[in-house]
Amino acid sequence: MSTQAAQWSVEDQLAGYSLPAHYFYDESVFRQEKTEIFFKSWHLVAHLSELREPGSFVTQEIFEQSVIVIAGRDGKIRAFHNVCQHRGNRLVQARRGSSPAITCGYHAWTYALDGCLRGAPNTQDVPGFKKSEHGLKPVRVETLASFVFVNLDREAKPIAEMASGAEAEIRRFLPDLDRLRLIEEVDVPVQANWKVIQENSIEGYHFDYSGPAHKELVQLIDFSGYTLKPHGEWWTYIGPPKKDVTQAYGLSLAGATWQTDWFFNFGLWPNATIYAFPYADMVGTFIMIPTGPETSILRFGYYGVAGRELPAVTKACIRWMNEDLGPEDISLNHSNQRGLHSFGFERGRYLIGEGISNKSEHLVRHFHKLCYDAIHP
Repeated sequence: MSTQAAQWSVEDQLAGYSLPAHYFYDESVFRQEKTEIFFKSWHLVAHLSELREPGSFVTQEIFEQSVIVIAGRDGKIRAFHNVCQHRGNRLVQARRGSSPAITCGYHAWTYALDGCLRGAPNTQDVPGFKKSEHGLKPVRVETLASFVFVNLDREAKPIAEMASGAEAEIRRFLPDLDRLRLIEEVDVPVQANWKVIQENSIEGYHFDYSGPAHKELVQLIDFSGYTLKPHGEWWTYIGPPKKDVTQAYGLSLAGATWQTDWFFNFGLWPNATIYAFPYADMVGTFIMIPTGPETSILRFGYYGVAGRELPAVTKACIRWMNEDLGPEDISLNHSNQRGLHSFGFERGRYLIGEGISNKSEHLVRHFHKLCYDAIHP
């Protein structure tokens, strides 16, 4: 690696040169991102509807850390480190479920839904043992736009402050946020750095050139009006509807319902997106979960409206996302990751200029700056 490739100078940034290639595969960079970004950020866990009944829970892995988010009998949602306070055993293995209490499978220490230690076999014979001193350790939990987020950092800004104005913008396009239900969740392994995946999602430059699924998407929106807007630690990328569209995803729109006829995407630093595809009666989430310097899990969540039958067009949209657009993007991620190792590439040049707003990469530059500043305070 050359000295030039190992840094991202202010001069290079101002000249429009991108984050150097080694930031997408270097082990030391990845370790810094782990501690300075992911251990200090808000992570999207679930929709509120998944935590309505007392005892319903969802777990969230953040590298080797695990958090359990659980609904209490008092209606309050709490989050705890998913670890027994006896000998450090992982308490819950499942991603989702329901239980009247949390019981460790090692020595049967049992915790109430509020995290208090309710029972611990034979501890009555231990001098000075107080159950009140051995409850689960809490984790910060907050909501935004009816979605639940956790943060391992007690000093992090509240999510409403971090994403000021975001909820109102989301609700302009997604009217049924409060009435959603989980349809399915799909985890897809991706052989690419998490930033490669994020970059691909926040630029429209490739839409006309990269494959048939992207061209299909362009046919549903007025691509000339596609806008990408940074708002600090959140952003949007939005495409208005194209006039006179009568079918989508291979089906007629006659009789269909939908959240919006726009292509709407809200991104929250560092790795969560809430979105809706045009003419689909569902809200989607996708989360880029880093698992190594060059490996990730892409988690797709699909939420329909409770009490409303899922339209055939929406079912077709989900299939199209899983079988066409998603794989097309992931193939680009894989190819991009391999190319970043080339001796012939050290850094790129952003496509940013007058007259190309719908294809501009200014949001990629904004994201790169957030990443760089987080590990170079």
